[in-house]
Amino acid sequence: MVKTAFLFPGQGSQFVGMGKNFYDSDPECRRMFEEADEILGDSISEVCFQGPEEKLKLTENTQPALLIHSIIALKRLRDHGINSVLAAGHSLGEFSALVCAGTLRFGDAVHLVRQRGRFMQEAVPVGVGAMAAIIGLSAEQVQQLCLSASSEDAIVQPANLNSPEQIVIAGHKEPVEAVSEKAREQGAKKVVALPVSAPFHCKLMEPAAMRLKAEMEKVEFKDASIPVITNVEAAPNNSGDKARELLFKQVCSPVRWTETMQCVIDQGVEAVVELGSGKVLSGLMKRFSKDIRCYQVGDEESLAKTVAELK
Repeated sequence: MVKTAFLFPGQGSQFVGMGKNFYDSDPECRRMFEEADEILGDSISEVCFQGPEEKLKLTENTQPALLIHSIIALKRLRDHGINSVLAAGHSLGEFSALVCAGTLRFGDAVHLVRQRGRFMQEAVPVGVGAMAAIIGLSAEQVQQLCLSASSEDAIVQPANLNSPEQIVIAGHKEPVEAVSEKAREQGAKKVVALPVSAPFHCKLMEPAAMRLKAEMEKVEFKDASIPVITNVEAAPNNSGDKARELLFKQVCSPVRWTETMQCVIDQGVEAVVELGSGKVLSGLMKRFSKDIRCYQVGDEESLAKTVAELK
């Protein structure tokens, strides 16, 4: 069997219709959607399948929707006897990775990411914060620009270190715009303002982190059956207690995805499978390493193709 890692996407990968194919084709997948609807007290399945897109894009809906789709895709892949030696998830996807590793129960994770989405949305009034993707400058250059543009009450920080050339920044709107302009002047290939409702993974998220910590204290975190590479440390972790602590820190810390991809390679992995919506993480890995085989499972068709390749 090919030595495989499972990757779990974060916000931005959602789409109307996500998970519907699995729901229609597998009774157990249908039951998992019904369980999630019951936990959340509303029909997240309807939001996933029918939208509208604006409703699906609300952070409190996006986060559980992505986790549910990912874990259902994981269930279907495991139905075919394919498993992983480690897991990693981008931001919200770390919760999915912890479900994969047996640290979190599916139902607990669904509840926590709904709360996480609400807390993050409520932490900063709409219009106060912003995020932007800077392409073509190094992490060190972007970090320096952020330090130069920041003050005590005007914060901007690197939020997602997605690849050696793609850094997302987050913070107050004005310094984010100032860094974006400076990045263009310094020769960035592209700077894109992101259509997000809050500035994730920066100090402005501290109120959300504290509220999430209180919720996570009520939930059992078991030690993991396989290592999960965490966003905060970009290193494998098996401890349930440490997983909880790092999810708290993750809310205000950058997602160290470039180092996570290197960690996957250092573990001797031969293939990665992105589970759930979109192909963002498998696409980043393809560009990062030509030696890793990359697959994605989001419906029965992609499942069949991936199973055939890995077996």
